[in-house]
Amino acid sequence: MSVSQSTGTKTDSAQIARTLMRARTHLLSIQDEEGWWKGDLETNITMDAEDLMMREFIGLSDPDDLAAAARWIRSQQRDDGTWATFFEGPGDLSTTVEAYVALRLAGDLQSDPHMQRAAAFVLGAGGVEETRVFTKIWLALFGLWSWHDLPSIPPEIIFLPARMPLNIYEFSCWARQTFVALTVVAALRPSHHLHFGIEELRTGEVPPEEKCSIFTWSGRFAIADRILKRYEALAQRGIVRNTVRELALGLAERWIVKRQEADGSWGGIQPPWVYSIIALHLRGYPLEHPVIATALEGFEKFMVRENEMRWLEACQSPVWDTALATIALVDAGVSEDDPVMVRAAEWLLGQEVTVRGDWAVRKPNLPVGGWAFEFANDNYPDVDDTAEVVLALRRAHGVDQHAVDLAVSRAMVWTKGMVSKDGAWGAFDADNIRELLYQLPFSDFGAVIDPPSADVTAHMVEMLSHEGERDSALVQRSVQWLRDQQEEDGAWFGRWGVNYVYGVGCVVPALIAAGIEEQDPAIERAIDFLLRHQNEDGGWGEDIRSYDDPSLRAQGHSTATQTAWALLALIAAGRSGDEAAHRGVNFLSTTQRADGSWDEPYYTGTGFPGDFYINYHLYRLVFPISALGRWCEARGIDRSVGVVAEAESPTPQPAQ
Repeated sequence: MSVSQSTGTKTDSAQIARTLMRARTHLLSIQDEEGWWKGDLETNITMDAEDLMMREFIGLSDPDDLAAAARWIRSQQRDDGTWATFFEGPGDLSTTVEAYVALRLAGDLQSDPHMQRAAAFVLGAGGVEETRVFTKIWLALFGLWSWHDLPSIPPEIIFLPARMPLNIYEFSCWARQTFVALTVVAALRPSHHLHFGIEELRTGEVPPEEKCSIFTWSGRFAIADRILKRYEALAQRGIVRNTVRELALGLAERWIVKRQEADGSWGGIQPPWVYSIIALHLRGYPLEHPVIATALEGFEKFMVRENEMRWLEACQSPVWDTALATIALVDAGVSEDDPVMVRAAEWLLGQEVTVRGDWAVRKPNLPVGGWAFEFANDNYPDVDDTAEVVLALRRAHGVDQHAVDLAVSRAMVWTKGMVSKDGAWGAFDADNIRELLYQLPFSDFGAVIDPPSADVTAHMVEMLSHEGERDSALVQRSVQWLRDQQEEDGAWFGRWGVNYVYGVGCVVPALIAAGIEEQDPAIERAIDFLLRHQNEDGGWGEDIRSYDDPSLRAQGHSTATQTAWALLALIAAGRSGDEAAHRGVNFLSTTQRADGSWDEPYYTGTGFPGDFYINYHLYRLVFPISALGRWCEARGIDRSVGVVAEAESPTPQPAQ
């Protein structure tokens, strides 16, 4: 029996060890024979609606797949007729409109009760007139919205060199790939006729045009858009189509084709994938063309089929999941030379990116290295995955150590070269910080830049510190950046995980790894933040809406993932014996499922803060395993057999 150092809260150490063993056993059971792990990546039904609309547009609609996807979309509708972008989130207008159109494609009638409920919500929220630009583009593809009423997205932007403002490389990698494909689609202005309209979703009211001063960027871009519309009119009449416009379309087409990945995707993510297929289809690529055929075949590997339903993963995360699982298993007491670890490490080694991608436009002299998030994404390795893979490879033994050393060395050179001027890191590009892009008329959905973030920077600090660079000028500068980013209440913003709990869970272990003392004011303020926000059940949770409403920071239903993030910070700070840590591990123990996993319908992953969220199905397993394993080690509990051997002395230093 373990007793907290503060109030005497009791924890059954043997029970915690058994909880860890059940979770560990479950994680081991789902490793692929090739060595990788991948949990389902759940987002929202716009992925499925847009997949159906794309297939209708290119003439590839399959009745069975259409019916299966429609069953999934219907299953996600709430009683009020809406669809949301995350579990228990508010009804989302654009998502609901896209779901409605997809179900009409599947044969659902306007008069069906569930469709009437959806239409009522849409009208009450302002109708299709108030949907985002991306939704209106989908509607325009089918003649349900006027191309003229959309912001101009000229393909001629492809001509701008990388040194000029507003060139394509100032967009984040995910926005860049989507944007280039959209310039082709918007320039050609197609209209595929459907057997139905959506007049029932229109209010008939024209949203008032926002008046912006010419002295603001929004006002200047509005004027530029009016000028571009005149240019578009000339292009549509053929006056410039065969000269500048055709050169731009040809260059954009070649840019798109060059960036297709081996699995047929673009960037391994849904948005540029569907738009690239449509763009190339409009450029005359038949369905049997190798580029289109490979793209469509690739989509099948992203489909999840269950209970006669079919839904699409917006992305897949095997490299990220495998790195996290490898780290978690060592935390759980699995031997570093266990065959499971060897298979995982060998697979990770085989995923190293060895070609130059778009990052090289800004870093032309930087050697290649690093890892991506997906099975295939050589064009866009990222700093976050690379840092975690290096940490994972260093935890696994029994593989070719020379090969590991070389891969890690290349990763070190690449990631250090990707640091931004302020001493911090974004995920995919360095100094990708042009806020001006948000003022463009079509930038109304999601993140379009990739600025440095505390969570990515923390992972880099942790990795570099473990690689012997704790005292380097680079790490010390990055540590200072993290200090400067800490908010008044002690938290850090979480860019890629929800939200402030994730930020603290990333940064505190990194600062400790970098040599910051546990009694440092930054550490103590962060821990105090967690203590103030622990739920009565002992867990931690944070509502996604904290991105929009800071008053919700670290408030929400307890989840296994967010509880684990908080525990990782507490343990790293030497607080494993505190009552809060005991209550946290008890929460994980009492909420564990019989199979060793945890239920977690709440989304804890972030795609675009405020707009797009992710439920990583493996998070609820790997992070609790790491937290429980590190807690057991810190408390002197044998993780391999669950035998209690806890010392009566003060809490040992936690494993790093």
